[in-house]
Amino acid sequence: MHLLIPAAGMGKRMGSSRNKLLMTLLDRPLLAWTLIAAAQAKSIEWIGIIGQPEDRSDLETILGNISLAKPVQFIHGGSTRQESVYNGLQGLPDGAERVLIHDGARCLATPDLFDRCANMLKTCSGLIAAISVKDTIKVVDSMGIVTGTPDRANLWAAQTPQGFDVKLLKACHEQGRNLGWEVTDDAALFEKCNLPVTIVPGEETNLKITTPVDLAIAEFILRSRL
Repeated sequence: MHLLIPAAGMGKRMGSSRNKLLMTLLDRPLLAWTLIAAAQAKSIEWIGIIGQPEDRSDLETILGNISLAKPVQFIHGGSTRQESVYNGLQGLPDGAERVLIHDGARCLATPDLFDRCANMLKTCSGLIAAISVKDTIKVVDSMGIVTGTPDRANLWAAQTPQGFDVKLLKACHEQGRNLGWEVTDDAALFEKCNLPVTIVPGEETNLKITTPVDLAIAEFILRSRL
């Protein structure tokens, strides 16, 4: 299984002027924890890191410090996540048939989650890790007035990894570029192309590190694991 890790964003909501994946969590950069978990997954055989050229030396330092046993390829990122994943797909090795895409900021994903997603991808063309929503969700209009309460039994919070047939996802990205679609994850492109996306139960601890509070929670979780 091939894995792409988008790692080209900035840490504005973390109050940082640099790539938040270079921030430290228990004496290691966030990206290091993501890479270690991915490398420990039995199904992952190749990893592509999608980053900005100015971060290349820092990313190489991270790799040097954790000494992964699996091949890693650097791929230039774009100005958006969507553009970065597009670049990543072009950077996959020839013959890659299936790919998992995992946000570098979700540094608490376990090797088991990667393996479960990889195994499910053998039987479907598109999937996302997700967890069922526990809170009651309200739909609100532009004036701040509640307009509806959807049944939470049908609501799932999307995570990553997300997995896809490479040829189909490439075609979806091309169509999105041609029609000017702007999406926040690759599953949305699949959906816009009327392709099915399967749910794989995710992990409650698979947080996306976005704010300083998230970082504190991630430290607590990692300490409890270690």
